[in-house]
Amino acid sequence: MSSHPTAPLPPTARTEPSREEALSRNLAFGALLALFVLCLAWELWLAPVGRGTLAIKALPLLVPLAGLWRYRLYTFRWLSLLVWLYVAEGLVRATSDRGLSVGLAVLEVLLGVLIFVACSMQVRQRLAAARRANAAEA
Repeated sequence: MSSHPTAPLPPTARTEPSREEALSRNLAFGALLALFVLCLAWELWLAPVGRGTLAIKALPLLVPLAGLWRYRLYTFRWLSLLVWLYVAEGLVRATSDRGLSVGLAVLEVLLGVLIFVACSMQVRQRLAAARRANAAEA
């Protein structure tokens, strides 16, 4: 193995995720599914704006599902950034819309924050586990 700084790290032997990792993954996965369903229902049935074309905003939420299911750390990292677009939209619509849309927007914000927290927990747990494994090897 090369000691060159750009050499890839050796793969770590990972068996089962810890209980905490499974919990944070399940929270992120469930909240992401709930946000997807909320976005679709909101724009198609509950309080549609126009002809329901804003339902397209739900489609990007399908992309990270496979990565979350497979515990892909990179997916948790970029999802924690993507979700802020939905939080921002929810905040704007909570303060500018009326009626049912306000409640739906607040729910969108809460789900977005839950996804962010769960993704952040997953990343922190996995990085801490990697540090412990590297310290045990040394």
